Amino acid sequence: MSQPVREVDAAQTAAWLKAGEAVVVDVREVHEFAAERIPGALLSPLSTFDPAVLSGLDGKRIVVSCAAGARSLRAAAALAPVLGRSEVVSLAGGIGAWKSAGLPVVAG
Repeated sequence: MSQPVREVDAAQTAAWLKAGEAVVVDVREVHEFAAERIPGALLSPLSTFDPAVLSGLDGKRIVVSCAAGARSLRAAAALAPVLGRSEVVSLAGGIGAWKSAGLPVVAG
């Protein structure tokens, strides 16, 4: 049985990003990502999600993000065992929580 996915808040994610310790993987669809995204986020839509594609992200925490947190939990649960590491987390509340915390987004 797999371990539950750990969730982190926007402030912790921002601190990891600032320190260069994490990468955000956005699992929303292309049109959602194009409209707005967390700066530096990588796109890997859940509809075509292949955890193996992200195997080259060694050495950094992976923070999976979506709109509100549900898709990122599913993707993180699939990603952690494929990568064989525990530092795959979900951004609690997704980009909505990120924006509510007053953190920047890249628009359009």
